[in-house]
This record gives sequence, C-alpha cells and structure tokens, in this order.
Amino acid sequence: MNPPINKRTALIVTAAASFLTPFAATSTNIALPSIGRDFAMNAVLLSWVPTAYLLSAAMFLMPFGRFADIYGRKRVFVYGIAIFTLGALLSGVARSAGGLILFRTVQGFGASMIFGTSVAIVTSIFTEGERGKALGINVASIYLGQTLGPFIGGRSVFLAIVPLGVFFLVIIPAVLKQEWAGARGDRFDWVGSFIYSLTLVAIMLGFSLLPRITAGLLIALGVGGVLAFILWEFRGKSPLLDIRLFRRNRVFAFSNLAALINFSATFAVGFLLSLFLQYIKGYTPLHAGSILIFQPVTQAIFSPFAGRLSDRIEPQSLSSIGMAFIAAGLLLLVFLKEETSLAYIIVCLLLLGFGIALFSSPNTNAIMSSVERTLYGVASGTTATMRVVGQMLSMGIATLIFALFLGPVPIHAASHPLFVKSVEVTFTAFTVLCIGGIFASLARGKLR
Repeated sequence: MNPPINKRTALIVTAAASFLTPFAATSTNIALPSIGRDFAMNAVLLSWVPTAYLLSAAMFLMPFGRFADIYGRKRVFVYGIAIFTLGALLSGVARSAGGLILFRTVQGFGASMIFGTSVAIVTSIFTEGERGKALGINVASIYLGQTLGPFIGGRSVFLAIVPLGVFFLVIIPAVLKQEWAGARGDRFDWVGSFIYSLTLVAIMLGFSLLPRITAGLLIALGVGGVLAFILWEFRGKSPLLDIRLFRRNRVFAFSNLAALINFSATFAVGFLLSLFLQYIKGYTPLHAGSILIFQPVTQAIFSPFAGRLSDRIEPQSLSSIGMAFIAAGLLLLVFLKEETSLAYIIVCLLLLGFGIALFSSPNTNAIMSSVERTLYGVASGTTATMRVVGQMLSMGIATLIFALFLGPVPIHAASHPLFVKSVEVTFTAFTVLCIGGIFASLARGKLR
C-alpha cells in the first residue's frame, strides 16, 4: 500500500523544481556579453550557449516523458535534478568555450527530465476537481523563473543553482515517497526516440538559421523525419507516441495545436519589444527590462486563478477567451511607432500577460486530463515540446522578417524606419497566427 502524500508540500517541491529550468534558460542571457569577453567568443559561437541548452532539452522531452511512464516519474524527476545540477556546476567552472557549451548541453539534458515529468507528477497526485489549480501554480512558477532570470542572472548563477539542486535531491525522496509508473511493463521505443530527437534538432536548427539555404535543407530533412517517425510509430507495438491519440482524442490534439500556436505567436514579443525600446525609444537595457516585466508578472499572478477556474469551467471556453486577449494585445502592437507612449506599451503587455495566463493553465489542464494515467508522462513531454518548438518557430518568423526588411546589417539610425516596419509586419503575422489559434482552441470540443 502506498504511503499518504502531503499534496501541498509535493506541489511546492515540484513547482520549485519547475522554476529552476526556465530560470537557468533566461538568467544566462544577461551574462552573454561577459561570457563572450571571458572566452573570446564571436557572436555565432556565443549564440550556442543558450541554444545548446534549448536544443538538448527539446531532443529528450518526449522520450523521457515516455521513459518515466514505464520506469517511474519520480525516479526520472530526481535523476533529472541531479544531472541538471551537475551541468550547472560544470558550467560554472568551465574554462573554455567548448567546455561551457558541452556542459550547457548536459544541463539541458537534465532539464528535459524535469520538464517531462513535473507536470505528470502533479497530474498523478491531484484529482480532476483540484488539478487545474495545482497546474496553475506549476505554470506560475515557470513564468516566475522566466521573469526573475534576466534580473538575477549572470555567470555566477550557474554555481548559485548548485545548492538549490542539492537541497531538492535531499528533500524530494522525503516528500514524494510514492512512485508513479502508469505504463510499467511496456517496452521503450528506442528507434522512435532516436528518429524523434534527430527530427526535432533538424527542424529547430533549420529555423534558427533562417533565411540561409542550409536552413531550408535542415527543415526539409526535419519534415522527412516527421513522416518517418509517423510511419514507425504506426507500426510499433509500444510506440513512443501513439499517433492514433491525435486522431481519436480531439481535446488532446487541438489543445496541443493551440499551445504550439500560442508560443509561436508570443515568445518573440519580448525580443522585439526589447529591441524597440532600446533602439527606437532610447531606453537602457535595465529600463527596458523593467518595462517588459509587466507581462510575465501578470502571467504569474493570474495563472493559478485561471487554473482553478478550469476545474469548474470548460478549458475550451477559458483558453479561447485567453487567446482572444492575446490576439487583441498583438493587434495593438502592430501600430507601434516612435511616438507611441509608454502607457500604451504597458497596456499591451498587461493584455498579453492576462491572455496567456487565461490560456495556458486551462489548456495544460485540458491536455493532462484528456489522457489516461498511463500516458501522463507522454502528455507532459508533448506539452513541453509544443512550448520549445513554438519558441523556436516564433524566433524563426521574427528572424526571417528581419532578414527580408533589414538584411545582414546592424541596426542603426538610418535603418530605424525599416526596423519599425519589420516589427509591424512581424506583429501582424503573430496576430493572424493567434486568431487561427482561437479557432484551434474552440475546435477541441468539451473536456467533460
């Protein structure tokens, strides 16, 4: 018989661990200039410091979700924290550019194990009537990590993560005494995992290299990999991802599509506004950061509330309304000009933050509640994969439009009009994408 669980303590532990992974991703960005000086890294090599982490995490999200379903979610979660902490320690003491990039890859590997299991563990612990609130708190902790990362970050943050990781390694076995393995006894799909990982890397690298010819080749290779993965999974007796799940489970399929669209339409907003505030409005990086924080703080405040609502109101309705708020915020950003007031920009950020909060927690609740207990790890990994792929798509769209309007030249005073035009076109594309996301959210049907 399994021992009883203190749900509140378990939620705090899993949420705190969920905070670490996005915090590690965003906190490094502010340290990139000093890292570049320390290791004499050019811009291309320097970009691999965050990219290595993101790519490694994306490659293994789905495989570790399935692995956790078979061999134990808590086990994978704990091992993930251990590897993540080790990667942080090694990154903090790295003495070369190659070493730092390698150790960031190790850290991303551990992050994929945390991302792929934390939501699954929360879903396993909390019943349907209370699950939305718990998932909302978990989502809020992710947004909090994204928020605090750029302000607390720096190269020393690698070493600061280490004692936190050690603390979790000690406390988790004491708090989470149960193990959850809904698909225990199934075989792990090693071939499917290999195809999946290589396919995702090809697609993500392709979008990161737009608009080069190499990018088109990699994306084409990735599309071929998707077809190969689908064919293999249809044949497998114990597939990594049952493709039929998307066909027979409307809520799961359209909720994941809505999540992909949401991240594709919103992730690059911070990037675009950061450049706009500094180049066009003339603000310092610190001033620009203090303005941009309005969005993630709003997301962190309202995510638990939205999650709790989704236990009583259909996620279809809440998420669709949230997507409509996001579309409204993006539409307002289309009209950004040099004379646009700061109050106008803050209102846009508040609209986006509220809309994303109203969308994300209910949408995650819909995904996790639409599958059987045997698939919680896979569902958690799928959700995280939609997030990472959407983030890369969002940056790929912004990069492509910049390349078309500005070309491979630095942003300077003479190119400011073209820069503003490219921002306008990008936000227009994001708005159209988000309007499509409203229909994808509505198309999922009712969960209950």
